[in-house]
Formats: sequence, structure tokens, C-alpha cells
Amino acid sequence: MTIVDVQRQEKDWFSRPGDSVLSAMRRRGVSAEALSGRLAGGITQLRDLMSGFGAIDDATADALSGMLGGSTTFWKTRQAKYREALAQAVNLLSDEEADAWLDRIPAPGSKGRITVKMRSIELERRLAYFGVSTLKSWDARYGPHQREARFRRSLAFTQHDGATSMWLREGELNANLRQTATWSSDALRARLGEIRALSRISKPNRFMPPLVKLLADAGVALVVVKAPKGCRASGASRMIAPDKAMILMSFRHRADDHFWFTLFHEIGHLLLHEASSFVDIEGMEGDDPCEKEANEFATAIIVPQNREAELLSIGPDDASIRRFAVSLGVAPGLILGQLQHRGIVNPGALRRLRRIWTWEQIQEAI
Repeated sequence: MTIVDVQRQEKDWFSRPGDSVLSAMRRRGVSAEALSGRLAGGITQLRDLMSGFGAIDDATADALSGMLGGSTTFWKTRQAKYREALAQAVNLLSDEEADAWLDRIPAPGSKGRITVKMRSIELERRLAYFGVSTLKSWDARYGPHQREARFRRSLAFTQHDGATSMWLREGELNANLRQTATWSSDALRARLGEIRALSRISKPNRFMPPLVKLLADAGVALVVVKAPKGCRASGASRMIAPDKAMILMSFRHRADDHFWFTLFHEIGHLLLHEASSFVDIEGMEGDDPCEKEANEFATAIIVPQNREAELLSIGPDDASIRRFAVSLGVAPGLILGQLQHRGIVNPGALRRLRRIWTWEQIQEAI
């Protein structure tokens, strides 16, 4: 093993100052709103610190010291050592790995052709944003094989994988800034009925606030991030801290049946497979037993098993579907989605039963 190999093995990750900020916030019970109120740049500056893009200057160090403890010198030294570690991580990248970072893994704000002069800066942006120093570490947490933490030495991941990892990281950043109760699977199960009933509300700006609160009260941060170009993910779930879970939604297709089924699917992952991370991408479920279990869980939330036979016997018409939906206490679009999935109603039929939202309506809600 060469000296460089040893260095890479020992420094397979590095910690952003924002990681220390987040840890101190959790330890002291300081909210994002309270801390951002002490920063000159407000919540935007706090988010930049979390993402690795923001720097700790004298004024920021004073604010962090006053709110989170530690001296101003500690925070400024923390920033200086991070910059040193980041530069070293870039220098240790092989040409092959550097090319893979730049060609296939995007970072917010990176646009256009990357010149030779910008190469190191763009590599730093990617390593800072994902908080890792190697593609192996990136793949273990955000890449296409993050659930099994495998890494293919051929670097055979795609731009789609890179776009999905950016979507996941954006969700994680937003979730870290959300206040929640301590994660409790029992509390989440107890709220399933109330969550399900919200599907009857037609407008996102009316059902999202109570939905966010119900999940937060069970220790789950619900965040919505529009999928970037190349990302086909509908939802994701993972534990982002020992006492905090995240559900990330993309509002893919902007349809009520797809949104609610995906949400129940992710809730299923948290309740049935709590310790694992899941990124659910349309058409890529395969034969994964965890995905099958989460699908069955979501289906049973919409149509309880003791009503399954009744579902299969109802007429595939507007009035019958509406009556059945009312009897279950869910939106008609969810029943339509179940009937189409079973092949009882043709795709595209009875469209008036399904609610389709605009991105303006979704943005207003989040």
C-alpha cells in the first residue's frame, strides 16, 4: 500500500463546520429559526453553512459562540482546518475519479463547461456539498448503491445517479433545519388515520401544513424537493439522526394518487425497515422484498384488507368509485389509482377523479 493509499484510507471523509453547528444545535435545543436570527444572512446563511458552501467569518464566529458555545477562536479554527482538509482531499483525487465527479455528479450552482481554471473549485464544491472525500464515500451514502453501501471500481454510475444524489442531499439539508419531536414508530403508527384522512383535502396548501406537523410530532421531517433534471425519484426515507427520520417527496406526476401512495410507501419503509435508507425510483423496484412490503403496506392504508374484496367488485364507473372512496374516507383518485394498478380501469380513464396539481400550487404549499 502506498503512502497516498494510506492517506486516502485514513481521510475517507471530512466534517464540515456546518456539521458541528448542527450537532451543537441538537445538543442545546437551538432551533434553526433562533440561530438564523443571529446571523447577518439569516436562514440562507445557515443553510450555506450546512451545505459546506458558507464560511465562518469573525461576525459568524461571534454569533455561533453566543448561541452554541465554544469560543470564537474555536469556530474560526474549525473553518480553517476544514478548508485545509477540503483542499487536501481534492489533491488526492485521481484523474479518473476527478473526471467522474465533474462529469456525472452535479452540485447546486454549477453551470456550463468546466474550464481547467475552474476544475479545482468545482471539485471542492462537490466534495463540500456531499461532505465526502472519495466516490466510495459518496456512493455509500448518496449513490446508486447507498442501501448496500457497495462501490463499483469501474465508476459505472450515471448522470441520473448523480442527479438523484443531489435531490437526496437537498432533502437532507432541508430536513436538518426542521424541528421535530424524538423519532417514535409508535407515535407514527398512532397518527396514520389522521394522515390518511388528509387525502380528502384537495389543495396542497391546506393539507401540507397539518401533514408536516403530524409527521414532525412523530419525529419525521417531511420535505419536498422538486426532482432535478435526470432524477426519476418519487420518494425517499432514511434516518438522518438516531432520533430523527426524514421523508423526502418529489411530487412526481403531481397527481394525488401518486403522492399519497408514495407517502404511505415511505412511511412503510420507516415502520418496517427503520434502520435502512430507501430511494424509490419509478420502474426500478425489481424483486426487492422491502419494496414489496412497503407497497403492500401502502395499499393496505388506502384499502384495508377487509375491504379488498369490495374494491374488486365495484363498478369501474365514476359514481361507484366515489361512493367507495367516501365509505373509506379517502380521495376518489386513490381508489382510481388502485383500480388502474389492478387493470380494472384502463390507464387514462376517469381522469376527472384524479387531482392534478400545478407546480405553482405545490410551491405555495411548501
